[in-house]
Amino acid sequence: QFVESGGGLVQPGKSLTLSCVASGMSLGGQAIGWFRQAPGKEREAISCITGTSLDTAYDDSVKGRFTISLDKGSRTVNLQMDSLKPEDTAIYYCAIYKYYRGGNCFLFSPDFWTGWGQGTQVTVSS
Repeated sequence: QFVESGGGLVQPGKSLTLSCVASGMSLGGQAIGWFRQAPGKEREAISCITGTSLDTAYDDSVKGRFTISLDKGSRTVNLQMDSLKPEDTAIYYCAIYKYYRGGNCFLFSPDFWTGWGQGTQVTVSS
């Protein structure tokens, strides 16, 4: 299970860092993903990172603006979000890929991930 934090209200163009702490599990051999769900829309994968090689992947909508990182010691996955836009407004979640057996990270459908937390709300508005 994950506990997400760090959300809030921020102006367009500003930055925010989200954190996701894992309870009861090591992240060293996992693939961990960040997701978001905007009002009226389906949950979507936006970034992931592997605990084995720290390979990362980003959705085109956040590539170049968001940076995912992993601290194995504290079992924390961070998402640094820069140049935020109103369309980034959503509840943000993290989860673990159910079927990871090594290799690179891919943004599979949310159906293939588990360990969802309660999420953290990010609102980008002036």
